[in-house]
Amino acid sequence: MKEISVTVVDPVGLHARPATVAVNAASKFKSEIKVTYKGRSVNMKSIMGVMSLGIPTQSEITISCEGDDEDAAVEQIEEVLRSQKVIA
Repeated sequence: MKEISVTVVDPVGLHARPATVAVNAASKFKSEIKVTYKGRSVNMKSIMGVMSLGIPTQSEITISCEGDDEDAAVEQIEEVLRSQKVIA
């Protein structure tokens, strides 16, 4: 299992537009990918799941991947969130 913890810096938090981009990136991988916030984990391939967490700015989230392509998945999702300026 590969895991990273990051802090959300977007003033609006993890909102719909960047969440959709992240979900689309996660959906391209075979690995099981989860995002965890305040002890709740959801499937990162589900926009409804990600949005249900209501992640505000300055929150720490953990992204975990488990599967054959977990290294590439974590790297790609982190890159997408940085490019969307959700994390620093």
